[in-house]
Amino acid sequence: MGSFHVSISVLAALGVVATLVYAGDPDPVQDFAIDVGDGIDDQKVPASGNGDYVSEGFTFRNVFQNGDVSRGSGGVRAALNTQIFPALKSQGITCVQFQLKPCGVNQPHTHPRAAELLSLLKGGPLQVGFVDTSGKAHIDILHEGDVTMFPRGLLHYELNMGTETAFFLSALNSESPGVLPAASSLFSMPKRVLETSINGLLDISQQKSSSIEPSAERESLLLAPSCTPGKDITIDV
Repeated sequence: MGSFHVSISVLAALGVVATLVYAGDPDPVQDFAIDVGDGIDDQKVPASGNGDYVSEGFTFRNVFQNGDVSRGSGGVRAALNTQIFPALKSQGITCVQFQLKPCGVNQPHTHPRAAELLSLLKGGPLQVGFVDTSGKAHIDILHEGDVTMFPRGLLHYELNMGTETAFFLSALNSESPGVLPAASSLFSMPKRVLETSINGLLDISQQKSSSIEPSAERESLLLAPSCTPGKDITIDV
């Protein structure tokens, strides 16, 4: 009888582990999810306005022109998704490319469904950082060729501290990682919740005159007003 209870406990534990393992993107059950036949890729996504294709099978052309592109005062963000690049389906991966201007900031945000591996390919230096669940900030400076990692679901950002545009690439281990911006999410909360959360330091009624008012720009890439390109290249500012 005792061994029976032990077996049940072990099976229950294994069930919990299995649930955790499959909490992310499921494993693929085939090599790829797009249709190919006779050596010719049948799955093609046309570019708008001309006869060219931006996605032909396993290749995507010119992500900054044909990708999921957003622009802000701080630079350009170009992402991929399964709608414009079907080859990503079932692979558990996607990527985002950035052109971040001097003093441009990719505002603090999280990816609820993915960890991120960021490579600085050109420009910078780039100040990067994330905050863990103990409240500790992990901040570093990247130079060309450096790579950093943001753990899944943790708040993180990038700031170009250099004098030229920074080009960097982020790979994420989900075809749909999700993006949750910190500032807009916080200010979406009801007034009394927001006031309590920041210890009553911000008078919501005077929000327009506050220095921490959220930007009117909806884009994620903005310019940092207190930044001077090429100066204060440190983790402390």
